[in-house]
Amino acid sequence: MLKRMTCLAGLCCAGFLALSALGFAQDAEAKKWFKGNLHTHSLWSDGDDFPEMITDWYVRHDYQFLALTDHNVLGTEVRWMKQAEIESRGGPEALAKYRARFGEDWVQERGTPGAEDHEIALRPLSEFRVRLEEAEKFLLIPGEEISDAVGRLPIHLNATNLTEVLPPAGGETVREAISNNVRAVADQAQRSGRQILVHLNHPNFGWAVTPEDLAFVAEERFFEIYNGHPSVHQLGDETRPGLELFWDIANTLRIDRFASPPLFGLGTDDSHHYHGVKGATPGRGWIEVRADKLEADALISAIHRGDFYASSGVRLRDVRFDRNTRQLELEIEPQDGVEFTTKFMGTPQDYNRTWPAATDSEGRVLTVQERYCPKIGTVFKTETGLVPSYQLTGEELYVRAVVTSTRLHPNPSLENQTEQAWTQPVGWEHRLDPR
Repeated sequence: MLKRMTCLAGLCCAGFLALSALGFAQDAEAKKWFKGNLHTHSLWSDGDDFPEMITDWYVRHDYQFLALTDHNVLGTEVRWMKQAEIESRGGPEALAKYRARFGEDWVQERGTPGAEDHEIALRPLSEFRVRLEEAEKFLLIPGEEISDAVGRLPIHLNATNLTEVLPPAGGETVREAISNNVRAVADQAQRSGRQILVHLNHPNFGWAVTPEDLAFVAEERFFEIYNGHPSVHQLGDETRPGLELFWDIANTLRIDRFASPPLFGLGTDDSHHYHGVKGATPGRGWIEVRADKLEADALISAIHRGDFYASSGVRLRDVRFDRNTRQLELEIEPQDGVEFTTKFMGTPQDYNRTWPAATDSEGRVLTVQERYCPKIGTVFKTETGLVPSYQLTGEELYVRAVVTSTRLHPNPSLENQTEQAWTQPVGWEHRLDPR
C-alpha cells in the first residue's frame, strides 16, 4: 500500500511541477485577484435560506465567485419544499424576504398558502444564475459537499465545478474513503474534460482525520486551513493539533517521507445560517485566486498551481515567489489603524524524524500534539509591516507565511479572533523535481 501511494505521489508531483516551473511570480501582472467562497449551504440540504438569497448576499459583499455546496446534491432540478419546513429553519420571515428580493412572479408555489400542503420551489442553478451572474464581475460554480463516513467519522470533501452529482464512494478506512472520493472526482474531470477541484473539509470536525491520514493520501492536495463554522475544532484541543500545526505535520510527512507535493490551504465560510448573527454565518473565510479571467477552468487551474491564498479578513496585494532567487515576498493591503505581523513558517531539514507514540492510560496510541518534534512548524522569521519577505536558505523543507492583523474579526467564529491570511507552502519543489 505504501509503495502504491508513493508512486501516485510521484505522478502528482510531476504534474504539479510541470505547471509551476518558476513559481507564480512570472506573469502575475497580467492577472487579477478574484475573491470567492467554495463552501456554502442552502435549503437544498441543511442551510436556512434560498440559494438565490445566499448568492445575492455574496454579490452584495463584493465576492467574485461562489460555489453552493450542499450535501450529496447538485441542485440540477426543481425541488419542492413545504413552507412549514422553510419557516422551521429560516424563521417566519424567510419566505417574505425571498418574495421582497426577487418578486412575486419569481416565487413558484403550489398548494394552499398557510395549509400543510403549501410548498415552495427550490430553483436549480441553471434557472437563477442568469439573474445574478455578470461577466467578469460574478460567477456561480456548481459544487457538492460529498458527505461520506467511516463508521461515525465524517469524511466530507467539496467538489467544485462538477457536471453531475457524485455519491459518496465509501471506504474501509479514513484514508481509503478520502482516496476513493478523490479518484471519483478525478474520473469525472477526465470524462468531462473540465477542471474540477476537490478539497477536504474541516479535518478536525468529529476528530475524523489525522495529519498522517492526509499526508498519506497523496491524491488529495487541498484542505481547509480555515473554516468559519464554530463547531469544527479549528484550534484543536489538549490532545489534538489545531489546523496550523496539523498543516505543518502533514506537509512535513508528505514532502520528507512520502516524496509528494504539500497540501494547499483554503479558507471557507461553511455557511448555513443567514437570518441572524449566530451560528455558521457568511463572510468569515474565503480564498483570493490570481487568474487571467473569471471563469471556472481558469480559477481552478490557478488553484492547482498554488496561485491563491486563504483569508479570514487580511487581503494581500501580491504574493511573489521565484524558484531561482528563492525569495518569498508579500505585499499586504493597508488598513487605517491596523498593524500586521507576518510569520514565515515551515519545518527545517534537521527536525527529529523519530519520536515515541503517545498513549493513553490503557496503552492505546493517540494522535496528539506532543507526539511530534517541536521543530515541525518552526517560525523561521517574524516581521511587521506591509512588505514582509523571507530569503530561503535551502535548509527548509518548505516555507509558508501567515499574516495576522490587530483588527478583531467583525464576525468571529473563535474567541478573540483577529483577521488573518495564509499563503501556500513554497521552496519544496526542487526536492521533488525529477529533472
